Amino acid sequence: MRVLICEDEIDLADGLCAILKSNKYSVDTVYDGEQALIFLESENYDAVILDIMMPKVDGISVLKTIRAKGNSVPVIILTAKSEIEDKVQGLDFGADDYLTKPFNAKELLARVRAITRRKENLTDNILSIGNVKLNRTTFNLTTEDKSFKLTSKEFQMIEMLMSNPYRVISTETFMDKIWGYDTDTDISIVWVYISYLRKKLISLNANIKIKVTRNIGYSLEKK
Repeated sequence: MRVLICEDEIDLADGLCAILKSNKYSVDTVYDGEQALIFLESENYDAVILDIMMPKVDGISVLKTIRAKGNSVPVIILTAKSEIEDKVQGLDFGADDYLTKPFNAKELLARVRAITRRKENLTDNILSIGNVKLNRTTFNLTTEDKSFKLTSKEFQMIEMLMSNPYRVISTETFMDKIWGYDTDTDISIVWVYISYLRKKLISLNANIKIKVTRNIGYSLEKK
């Protein structure tokens, strides 16, 4: 999953980025409201962490603007401890949740999981297809025979595939959602990680496979 952090305190932004990346999220970071609007206009995100007090354009204005344009991306707003009015305004203008600074890393991750589950109408952290299960909390891919703890990129790719079974996902979509639109990484990296995942599925004796549709993309199907 891909998250946009909008926070002008660089140390806090870096800390948020480190927490999310260590938990298998792809992350982009911006430091003012103008950048936030540009990124949200040009890219698709699974969640946004949005500070209320930002330079150039404040967080509430960013929230109002994207909601007016029909962007329903889940948003967690960050507020100061005493700013009750900011929390109320944020929720009134379409925020999905809020966190009061300072906050615990585990609470942040729980809130991000909660709002992304609501977006996808999921009731738990387990994705299942065929005899394969993916645990979004432990990052384990398992069958009755075996289990693998996935790397960040492996996890994000198989999560996308298992969330959209039988749907072809293009190489470009993987690149944009996982590596980011401005990456210098060669697009062939997608095939490398698909190869890693295929080998793991074979080792797990999975009854699903990753199918290649030439010049289009990849899909997850039962054998």
